[in-house]
Amino acid sequence: MTISTGTKRNTCFILVLIFFCLTTILQSCKKKRSEMATILYKKTHNTVFKDVDPDEFAAYFKRELRRQRDYMTNPDWVSAHYVQNDYEPDFVLYQLWDGGLDAMVAKFRKANEHGLDPKLFKPDQITALMDKFYSKTAIKTPQDAYRYITQLEILSANSLIDYSNDLQYGVINPKKLYSRYFIKTLRPDSASINRIFSIENMPAYLDSIQPKDPQYLALQKAYLEGYEAPKMSKEETRRILLVNMERLRWKNKPTDNEYVYVNIPDFHLDVIDSGKSILNMKVCVGEGRNKKYLNSLENYNDTCKVDNPFAHETPLLSSTIHSVQVNPIWNIPRSIATKEIIVEAAKDPYYLANKNINVYLNDKLIKDPETIDWTKVTKENSEYEFKQQPGADNSLGKIKFLFDNRSNVYLHDTPAKDAFHYSMRAVSHGCVRLEKPLDLAQTLFRDTVKYNRIVKDMNEDDSTSQDIALRPKIPVYITYVTCWSDAEGQLQFRGDVYGLDIVLYDHLKKYLPAE
Repeated sequence: MTISTGTKRNTCFILVLIFFCLTTILQSCKKKRSEMATILYKKTHNTVFKDVDPDEFAAYFKRELRRQRDYMTNPDWVSAHYVQNDYEPDFVLYQLWDGGLDAMVAKFRKANEHGLDPKLFKPDQITALMDKFYSKTAIKTPQDAYRYITQLEILSANSLIDYSNDLQYGVINPKKLYSRYFIKTLRPDSASINRIFSIENMPAYLDSIQPKDPQYLALQKAYLEGYEAPKMSKEETRRILLVNMERLRWKNKPTDNEYVYVNIPDFHLDVIDSGKSILNMKVCVGEGRNKKYLNSLENYNDTCKVDNPFAHETPLLSSTIHSVQVNPIWNIPRSIATKEIIVEAAKDPYYLANKNINVYLNDKLIKDPETIDWTKVTKENSEYEFKQQPGADNSLGKIKFLFDNRSNVYLHDTPAKDAFHYSMRAVSHGCVRLEKPLDLAQTLFRDTVKYNRIVKDMNEDDSTSQDIALRPKIPVYITYVTCWSDAEGQLQFRGDVYGLDIVLYDHLKKYLPAE
């Protein structure tokens, strides 16, 4: 068989191409081995590192990553990073030298400045492992090197990820802690964790993640100075500062220029514009489990450790006020209807008419509800629905501010004004009652045609319900803060009316420094 000249030429070309590829791969592997060996020998002057082989190390590292999964906070994301980067030990090769390790360990040792136990981040273990790299008796063989490189890499990466996440996102995830927590809150993700592996300047990075919020710094200063609040023990003060520092680490703060802010323990509402309050007023919030303040952070019983909300507690939430309803109709919740409305109707058949409450059965209005024997209607057999019509006695007053939320709560006016004179204003069924609802309408709508219409409709004798859209919409935050620094720089403390401080502190204890 005769082979053509063209075929010979193609065969030669293919052989040359294969040879070139193999040479490139071999050179690449040789370069990779040379780089790893060179870096470690140059940094440690330990000749054993000249013999390390990246392929052998990768196989060892891969096995150890699987074995140590239970000791890592985010094993899936961490392992995924190393898989995508050929099991290269970023920290040991690039980040722990030239002051990187010293800066990292120094911050870990000062974690108590944030109310966190330095032992969480293993500074002593990291330092001890690093010392082995300079000891010719500790690392004698490549196998010794693989073992200690792996231990130092995993420990350093995991500790820095934990430290970074704790300072930037908080130790506790409030969504997992509180059953009525509906505030948008960012948590660490794979992108935030991957950034840890590409730090170019360790001291600069560590400085960049320190909390800088003036509120945080004010509480931190009081904590470090051992501040003792008036009429409160030093220990209770310490615990209140700790839980509120943790709250300030959560990424759930308003980012909008203007928003409505309700602080449940303070029983106050503020409209914030460009960082300053342009309107404030008293509010009444939902009745709380700890409204008599029988349990404190220093003395609480075991039943307080788990979040078990009272039925009427106002939820923590973030949403957007999109409209108001003037002369609102109150669709009475079933829980209130069965516990209160039916009970009152059983005592007085004309109670419903006197309170301007309509009764419905299968969406049909019942003309004469006083003919019903309400003594025989119970929570179990009631199929009735109740709606209080607009008027002077309507429990929502003359206006309510609407925003989407799963708890069906809103801000509203009230005919029961006496409660605003109380210091304890956790008295509602869950909604937020406003001391000055018309002032809030004026602040949100400004002096516009819509605001004038609101005033007119609220003063009309013919109480017809009207919905009026708010443009632009305004964010609303209903939150829970028991300690903060006021405009004069004075620390303000409020009682733990819902016991949420206690729940948070009890979960936070294992992260706190030893007393």
